[in-house]
Amino acid sequence: MTSKQSSWCCCFSGRPPEITRLAADPIQPIQIDIPMPDDENEIDTKFSEIVAELDVDQAHRDALFNLPSDKKWQLYCSKIQDREMPDAYIDNINSLSDTRVSFDDFKEDQGLEIVDGLKTALRTQPMSFVTRFLDKEGLECLLNFLKRMDFTTMESSIHTSVIGCIKALMNNSQGRAHVFAFPDSVNIIAQSLSTENIKTKTALYEILGAMCLVPGGHKKVLEAMLHYQKYAAERTRFQSLIFDLERSTGRYREEVNLKTAIMSFINAALKYGPGQESLEFRLHLRYEFLMLGIQPVIDKLRNHGNATLDRHLDYFEMMRNADEKQLCSRFENVHVDTKSAYSMFDVLRKKLTMSSAYQNFMSIMQHLILLPFGNDMNIVGLWKVIDQIVQQVVLQQKNGKDQMWEQMTSETDLQSLQQKLKDLSKQNEEMESKLAKKDHECEIKNEEKAELAATVTRMVAKLDSQTDLKQVIDKLNMEIEMLKAQLAAKPQDSRISDMVINSCSIPDDAKMVVSGTVWNRLQHEKVYPKLDLNDFEKTFSAYQKKIEGEEQSSKTSKHKELALIDGRRAQNCTILLSKLKLTNEEVIKAVTDMDSREDLPKDMLEQLLKFVPTTEEIQTLNEHSQEVDNMARADRFLFEASQVFHYEAILKALYFKKKFPERLGDIRPKINAVIDSSNTMMKSTKLRQLLEIILALGNFMNRGQRGNAKGFKLNSLNNMLDTKSSMDRNVTLLHYLVDVLEKRFPKIMPLESELPDVKVASKVNMGELDKEIVVLRSGLSEIEKEIVLFEKQSMHGKVRFVSVMTDFVAVASYNVSEIEEAYTEMINKFKEAAKSFGDISDDSKPDDFFGIMDTFINSINDAKQENERIKQLKEEEERRAKLEEQMRREREKSRMKKSRMQMAKLGEFDELISALRTGDVFGEDLSKMRRNRKRAVTPQRENSRERAGAMKTARAILTEQ
Repeated sequence: MTSKQSSWCCCFSGRPPEITRLAADPIQPIQIDIPMPDDENEIDTKFSEIVAELDVDQAHRDALFNLPSDKKWQLYCSKIQDREMPDAYIDNINSLSDTRVSFDDFKEDQGLEIVDGLKTALRTQPMSFVTRFLDKEGLECLLNFLKRMDFTTMESSIHTSVIGCIKALMNNSQGRAHVFAFPDSVNIIAQSLSTENIKTKTALYEILGAMCLVPGGHKKVLEAMLHYQKYAAERTRFQSLIFDLERSTGRYREEVNLKTAIMSFINAALKYGPGQESLEFRLHLRYEFLMLGIQPVIDKLRNHGNATLDRHLDYFEMMRNADEKQLCSRFENVHVDTKSAYSMFDVLRKKLTMSSAYQNFMSIMQHLILLPFGNDMNIVGLWKVIDQIVQQVVLQQKNGKDQMWEQMTSETDLQSLQQKLKDLSKQNEEMESKLAKKDHECEIKNEEKAELAATVTRMVAKLDSQTDLKQVIDKLNMEIEMLKAQLAAKPQDSRISDMVINSCSIPDDAKMVVSGTVWNRLQHEKVYPKLDLNDFEKTFSAYQKKIEGEEQSSKTSKHKELALIDGRRAQNCTILLSKLKLTNEEVIKAVTDMDSREDLPKDMLEQLLKFVPTTEEIQTLNEHSQEVDNMARADRFLFEASQVFHYEAILKALYFKKKFPERLGDIRPKINAVIDSSNTMMKSTKLRQLLEIILALGNFMNRGQRGNAKGFKLNSLNNMLDTKSSMDRNVTLLHYLVDVLEKRFPKIMPLESELPDVKVASKVNMGELDKEIVVLRSGLSEIEKEIVLFEKQSMHGKVRFVSVMTDFVAVASYNVSEIEEAYTEMINKFKEAAKSFGDISDDSKPDDFFGIMDTFINSINDAKQENERIKQLKEEEERRAKLEEQMRREREKSRMKKSRMQMAKLGEFDELISALRTGDVFGEDLSKMRRNRKRAVTPQRENSRERAGAMKTARAILTEQ
């Protein structure tokens, strides 16, 4: 038999392999290439690194350190030679995670070989390998693979091996600590339960079951099962688990291993964690399994006849019997049938009848009756919330006591503290409001100061440069004085406007129309003696006057508010005044003082202008001026506003003053954008080069009658998108131009860096801009007229208006003059730019002219991005073709599989899984239960709610989802 035949005969025949001993080639001792140090302490120091990497217990550490020095050095050298680095494994698994296509046979074998290699390395390599693997985010790499794998990978052996890597990683303390510390790690592992691979599921249930035995792992496992409920769209937790426990796969060994792993997980979840001490927790968790129909499934599993599986089934039933017996002891050894609502209610009623909690029990029953019934999801969700609240209350109890009662007794103290907190919060808000108001005032004052300083600087510079105009100014001043004298000599118009009477009578010039009508035959004077005019006047008067004979109680009663103006207008005015959070007097004072304290925001001033009292309102309010105290707030405010001299003019001037910086800030950038864009377009070298290239391409394309053009209109630039390539209809002349610019004229791109203001200039409308400037100039003119009028009057409060608005007009007039000069310059520059590009029409506007350039620049950028996208698609297609070719070559080269990797030794986590699988971890408890088991037949269990049909329902639910 040849050596080749001897290596494969065991796999393809029933004959045992021949064992031959080659005496000529004995096993050679490990060669030590590194010379051994003479100092024994140095050997122990180096050897301690190897022992630390082995992660062994103290007994094994002592045995290793008792070895001779040459053996220590031999072990040290062998471990140094066998060291590997985990970086390559991490990179390969990351590449597997990034693969978006399904694996073919060769690719799957290659990926399986990589993952199996990592699994073996995690078991056999020293601790430094595991530490570096964790430091290089190896755990994140494995979890990321589990999250991103597709359905085909989930059902493959690669998925099983990745779970094996996590299992191997948890074989040492550092690996377990990292798994538990990483967020959502157990949740991600639990998501793999959705696979149909039996081996993968078995390994997963074994890992989750063993986690329940590790400190801190029980809670994470139950949370992971809740996460899996949402992930797999289960109606209840553990639904898929019971389904896997009940269904048959037809493969006996794999099926028994899976069912054993599931039962070991259920027993571990019930026995460990809070279940070690809490009867309530075990009953609660077991009830979830019973409601899913686990008892008929357990009876069915007995038919497998497997000793290990039967051991887990016995432990589940014995622990259930013990817990039910302990529960019965609380109710005087009365058996509680947890599957019968009548039985449980009767036990509760008897237990609480003579207690002080009976009233609370009755209240709970009464309110439960009031809840809605039905199969609607909202109603079912409501009952589910109540169920979860009761569960939480029960599971949080310790020895029948809970901190809830202590919290309820301190509710009064808590309410007082909450009230105190509210008061302090209110005071804090008031202080913050005052502070924000002061900050706003300071900010506005600083802005005004900076604006004034800048204006004064510009004025001084301009006066210095225009000293030659002094004589003209003096002459104008003389003319102004003469005009003032002429105006002062004119008599003032002392006419007072007549009071408008609200009358419905026919005017005199229309009385001739009465002749021949019914009104000519009527004599209404004869009716007056028959009417009670006093009662009529009392009923329909605008205001009910006080009656002297009123009773004392009516005098002390609250006065009715006097409402004189339109109800809707008064309501809106009251809402506005409430938003200001100022009294009427404070609002009027703020207006007359020109808002020196910045109490009136700009938007509120705009709203106040809508509530200036009209002539009719002033007349009506003045008629009832003696009843000001009884007026409604809006009526009183309008009355007080009507008493202010030129109230509307002051309000308009104040609003104009606050709005002026904003208007100036809107106009100035538009003018500057047009000026700058005009200059840059005329001076731009890149733009001239681009136009040269486009002209050359256009003349070349239009060879013949139109081939020798000297130029073209700018609006032709945006027509380049209409010219499509004859080879590819998706490529236009603009795409070609961009490609030419990037390859042959790279300095031209990007064009927008040389024309930064074109976008803003393209949105400038000359008509609107001219109107805005006219509004500024007319507003200043109106204010100047009011200043002159206030100076002639001797009304109280005129000094504040005159002083504030005089200073404002002086500064604002200069700013408006600058704007007007800039506007004129803008028009000239724009016409010059338009003319330089061949636009000689007088109707040309900046938004049209610069809009063409803005659209063209955006089109260039879009074409550039489209070219890059097409380029990336081509490169991706080339890479895919190369990858397919490489994979084909690799499949042809490597058909031979590598020898199997060395089997790793079982770690402590593997030992825990093994003990859980065989049931040894429950051995002592199981033996104790069997010893304490009585000969008497236990009470017959009712299976009214745990019928075998529960599993069919669960299977149907999973099939639908």
